[in-house]
Amino acid sequence: MDLDWIMLLTIFCINVVYVTLNTLRMMLTMKGYQSIAPFIAMVEIAIYVVGLGLVLDNLDNIFNVVAYALGFGVGIFTGMKIENYLALGYILVTTIVPEKGYEIANRLRDSGYGVTTTQAYGKEGDRFVLEILTPRTNERDLYVKIHEIEAKAFIISYEPRYINGGFWTKKIKKNKLSKKPFN
Repeated sequence: MDLDWIMLLTIFCINVVYVTLNTLRMMLTMKGYQSIAPFIAMVEIAIYVVGLGLVLDNLDNIFNVVAYALGFGVGIFTGMKIENYLALGYILVTTIVPEKGYEIANRLRDSGYGVTTTQAYGKEGDRFVLEILTPRTNERDLYVKIHEIEAKAFIISYEPRYINGGFWTKKIKKNKLSKKPFN
């Protein structure tokens, strides 16, 4: 069987681009970027039709299907890496510390983070629960900062879908009005 390397590379590349855009569009849609997601969808579907057409026109060559499947996997990986790099949205970091909760909260506040502190009781006694909302772009720095302050900290992070009231609402609205990245 004679391999058409140009065709294989074309199918692979088209699918990488298509699936990368698909992954980004899904993530943008979930995060509420209503203006750019439909535009990406239009480009994405045009690329999809071309790529699928190439494979369907050449179904007699199994390597075309393999190139399509490989492009799909690489596209998902690439889309996830790009979204992780963009770090869109916010995270809520719940941090449980054994002692000095108020001191830790104040040190994090001094670093610019909004922190809500509550007292709790765990298996090993009194604990403090710190709730910290931050843009995803600050996520890794926040983890490092917490561990610098308290090595025994237990950390869980979530992506909130709705934010209203409090310290962050004014800051978020101000950023959206001044930047408007995609809306």
